[in-house]
Amino acid sequence: MNMTMINEATSVNRSKLNNHILYQQLNGIENIKTFMQYHLFAVWDFMSLLKSLQQELTCISIPWFPAVNSKAARLINEIVLGEESDINLQGNPASHFELYIEAMKGIGAEIETFKKFQDQWASSETAIQNIKNSEIPDFVKDFLTFTFELINEGKPHKIAAAFTYGRETIIPDMFLEILDTLNLQEEKTIEPLKYYLQRHIELDGDEHGPMAFDMLQSLCDSGEKWEEVIQTSNEAINVRIKFWDALNLELK
Repeated sequence: MNMTMINEATSVNRSKLNNHILYQQLNGIENIKTFMQYHLFAVWDFMSLLKSLQQELTCISIPWFPAVNSKAARLINEIVLGEESDINLQGNPASHFELYIEAMKGIGAEIETFKKFQDQWASSETAIQNIKNSEIPDFVKDFLTFTFELINEGKPHKIAAAFTYGRETIIPDMFLEILDTLNLQEEKTIEPLKYYLQRHIELDGDEHGPMAFDMLQSLCDSGEKWEEVIQTSNEAINVRIKFWDALNLELK
């Protein structure tokens, strides 16, 4: 089995996602503000998905020992570098999550819901329990719960499948839709958002997407793993579709 077969096995769901009605609704600043308020949680949990892969594929403990899969380790470290330590508009290091927050502030999008979610996080509870106890909408809880259940399972090829097909490879198409809307506007307040979107289009489309595919392929050394990758990829895409369905109802 190879990546071509995975693409074919996920093609129907990927088509549904790529043609979701939500993208047509991102036709003005107010809807983009609402979208970002909820999408912020997906930007946040993406980083946990990313860092869980780094934990699984590299050695971040003492004493250090070589990674089992050096190719996968290099690929995930390169992706982490870009996502966790990119450069902002002022030329200073910043994660893409921080760039997203800066972009939200620029257009006046609401970030208090996430700040409350973060402030109420209890170190004594599991991630899933914290999500369950939070006051965020159920559709956001469902999305986050899928991510952390997958992380807790601890199977790198399945986490990489969700990372690749549920996240990295869909982002450029989505952001192009938003950027088309923003290019009609000249307000300086949207410059941080344009910058964030352009960075994601450049990195995910040209670099991180191909790296994610390469990493996923290097982790699948059995037919059983390939089958689990197909299942997980489709599940991740469907979870995103459900997230978009619910988020779409929040737009005007």
